[in-house]
Amino acid sequence: MAEPFRIPGAGRLTPARTARFTFDGRPMGGLEGDTLASALLANGVHLLGRSFKYHRPRGILSAGAEEPNALVTVARDAARKTPNVRATVQELYDGLEAHSQNRWPALSFDVGAVNDLFSPFFSAGFYYKTFMWPKAAWKSLYEPNIRAAAGLGVAPDQPDPDHYSSRFAHCEVLVLGGGAAGIAAALAAAQSGLRVILADEQAEFGGALRFESGARIDGQDGWGWAQTAVAKLAAMDNVRLLPRTTAFGYYAQNFVGLTERVSDHLAAPGHDQPRERLWQVRAKRVVIATGAIERQMVFADNDRPGVMLASAARAYLNHYGVAVGRNVGVYTANDSAYAAAIDLRKAGVNIAAIVDLRDNPSGPLIDEARALGIEINHGRAVVRTRGRLRVSSIVVQPKSGGGERSIPVDALIMSSGWTPSVHLFSQSRGKVAFDDATRRFLPGTYAQDCVSVGACNGTDSLEASLNEGYAAGAKAARDAGGKAARGAKPKAEAGEGWTGGMLGAGPGAGAGTTVKAFVDFQNDVTAKDIRQAVHEGMRSIEHVKRFTTNGMATDQGKTSNMHGLAIAAEALGSDIPEVGLTTFRAPYTPVTFGAIVNHARGPLFDPTRRTAMHSSAEALGAVFEDVGQWKRAWYFPRAGEDMHAAVNRECVTVRQAAGLFDASTLGKIEVVGPDAAKFMELLYTNPWEKLEVGRCRYGIMLREDGFIYDDGVVGRLAPDRFHVTTTTGGAARVMNHMEDYLQTEFPELDVWLTSISEQWAVIAVQGPRSREIVAPLVEGIDLSDEAMPHMSVREGTICGVPTRLFRMSFTGDRGFEVNVPADYGQAVWEALWAEGQKHGACAYGTEAMHVLRAEKGYIIVGQDTDGTVTPNDAGLDWAIGKKKTDFVGIRGLSRPDLVAAGRKQLVGLKTKDPRNVLEEGAQIVANPQQAIPMTMIGHVTSSYWSENCGRSIALGLVVDGRARMGETLFVPMPSGTLEVEICQPVFFDEKGGRLNG
Repeated sequence: MAEPFRIPGAGRLTPARTARFTFDGRPMGGLEGDTLASALLANGVHLLGRSFKYHRPRGILSAGAEEPNALVTVARDAARKTPNVRATVQELYDGLEAHSQNRWPALSFDVGAVNDLFSPFFSAGFYYKTFMWPKAAWKSLYEPNIRAAAGLGVAPDQPDPDHYSSRFAHCEVLVLGGGAAGIAAALAAAQSGLRVILADEQAEFGGALRFESGARIDGQDGWGWAQTAVAKLAAMDNVRLLPRTTAFGYYAQNFVGLTERVSDHLAAPGHDQPRERLWQVRAKRVVIATGAIERQMVFADNDRPGVMLASAARAYLNHYGVAVGRNVGVYTANDSAYAAAIDLRKAGVNIAAIVDLRDNPSGPLIDEARALGIEINHGRAVVRTRGRLRVSSIVVQPKSGGGERSIPVDALIMSSGWTPSVHLFSQSRGKVAFDDATRRFLPGTYAQDCVSVGACNGTDSLEASLNEGYAAGAKAARDAGGKAARGAKPKAEAGEGWTGGMLGAGPGAGAGTTVKAFVDFQNDVTAKDIRQAVHEGMRSIEHVKRFTTNGMATDQGKTSNMHGLAIAAEALGSDIPEVGLTTFRAPYTPVTFGAIVNHARGPLFDPTRRTAMHSSAEALGAVFEDVGQWKRAWYFPRAGEDMHAAVNRECVTVRQAAGLFDASTLGKIEVVGPDAAKFMELLYTNPWEKLEVGRCRYGIMLREDGFIYDDGVVGRLAPDRFHVTTTTGGAARVMNHMEDYLQTEFPELDVWLTSISEQWAVIAVQGPRSREIVAPLVEGIDLSDEAMPHMSVREGTICGVPTRLFRMSFTGDRGFEVNVPADYGQAVWEALWAEGQKHGACAYGTEAMHVLRAEKGYIIVGQDTDGTVTPNDAGLDWAIGKKKTDFVGIRGLSRPDLVAAGRKQLVGLKTKDPRNVLEEGAQIVANPQQAIPMTMIGHVTSSYWSENCGRSIALGLVVDGRARMGETLFVPMPSGTLEVEICQPVFFDEKGGRLNG
């Protein structure tokens, strides 16, 4: 198929290697190595989509990841449809099927374009103002229609059949960006012998060298040098090259997330090939060489298809061999557009005119353009374009005003200058600084072990970029412990550096004008919108951003942020640094859910954690439930038993004889050091300084606001060592909570925290015969009540292995918790099980554990608390040290709202009919006859049938619950309203005598 805009002999692609594709069903041809954008341009296609708000025709703006307009859906089959793919990044393959987006019924005739006619009503902030009234219309009218209109492409409606992979990697030097500076840095670092990774988002390394026709390095053209240098790096064992790989996030401690496109460019990916690979890299030193992004000119109707960046036109010509038009106009405030005009002219493309906003531009590029006979209009501006689905002419006038002139064109290339790509530097928590001379933000204060080089550091010339990159790579390697670089550094014999540039709106789009001069193409944000935001009171650039949505599209403002900032600063009458810069957040470019989720879906959605005794529980017929990531034995049914029968039997057996329970999933943390007791005093409400070695105490941990955060039993093993237990679900967050306070609030304390949750298997032996079961297997510990009373901990051996033996109970009966190294958990369980059989013991699961603890009124944090419960609400005032002057949450507890009457308090609930079991979460009311909406005064937190009590039991949080003892309240249930009596939360063995057998 003919490609009318492919120029014979131009570019670097091989004409014989063709690829067929379709766009909106229309068959076309391209070459292997094309992007979808370059292939469409070769076929004369500039219209690719419609804008988000106004549905204006949009074409290709750029040639890279900064593209805001050319978003398409790429489909391989019915299940493989990916929306919002940037055509400038998607590599062409034979059989590619692409569809335009955000249009109906067709791209050239879109009904949604009527929005453009009503644009005066859709100005900045219209959403916030329009849909506030009438309030009742939000759910019925506004929200459904807004949701239907939201988005660009259509989300896939079938499961993703592709698979993804993940790799962790460590290196001494990570170079992000494979342009001239990045390659130079990698060459220097690689000579050290240390591990080096070089990553770049393009299919081939070289960066801007792919379009800079005048660059020469070490006797070669710039692109040839890049390929030679990369081949040299590829031959080195200590270097890993990652093309098609985008660094999307820079996190703490030099941790960088990268996504590699593995097979999106292949016509027939192998079944064993992932679609994408997520790289999680930890580096000692990072060299950021991410280049700079060219900005558009801001003028009326600057968004028509055929209007694009000058650097993009050069890339399409010099790399892909494609002319963006036959009669091209140029609008610039920067030298780089002249280089594009010169290249196009030498390739046989007519340059209708260069319109330069500057009054007297000078330099070798300007001289060369004149020598080629190109008309140059300096001190003039393009004030608007004409055309419907593609630009057909530009209107030029002196920038001070005056007579207009129309120039026919079929494409317009533009450049207002270059913005250093400081995104990853900012993500690393570095602070940018504004350079007044060049009016751009540059890397300033560094927060991590990284350095920026080349264009992203504001270095304009090729020679300076090479020198800077090479020096940075050598220093990074030396700082990481490597040898000094020995080879000769690359030398630029010729290269291009850009001067000039402007920020903000151009002539004809200034204050007072109502033209559509677009700043953010994808979200249809105009210069007028930004001025309106300032007029309506927005002073912070973050507020302007959200009011207008400037920079909030999928391109994250790569071409629009600086223009928007300049226009806001002008409207405010402030300097740009005073207005500030919006925050650059990860991801740098959109990342697929598939890459992030990776293998973690279906059966692998979450890691499955099994305790050391899991196989023993399986052998006993356990039914398991998922508790967090753990598989926990739920109940142990015997022949003919359903769940209720099994749980009833287990609960009765534990009370009458004994039961064995796998408690290994409890969080366990060692707090060790000379200041361990002081640390515990600060983190828990209870006193710890005077707790004797060998004794335990129930502890409550609060948040700063005074609400219960976690609880557990703590044993003191030595004057400087505590064994802390947490809830199963709280293990990680409690460890983080402790570590956070130790590092930020109490760094002077000499304390070490170690998570030991997986190091110890825990077997709870509970019931009146528990001591008889444990005693024959224990050595070195006196188990008598006198030597080891309730709430004690001893160290010795059991079955010949070390044990930390706790005398404690979560059932209210005499009990022991046997802690042994996890490798011996199953063996010790089997031994205890054999002894238990002699005494009529059973294995019991989490459901029976819940019933038994509820019979005693023991709470479970997260079930009987909900993040708004204080110790007093839960009836646990006794666990607060009365003489303590400080602990986390002490000030929160004194807040007026936490000591006021009318708070919900934990109480017991007995149904009038003992056979009725309440639903957990059911609401409680004082008057069942009241009109809807009823006033809820509480809710049920735990509810069970208790075979030991012969009735249902429940716990609940009720307003002023302790003052309502004996009062009858009501619980509306699906089957009818149930009467409940408020009672004490202890239903079994109220005096606690069974704890001592």
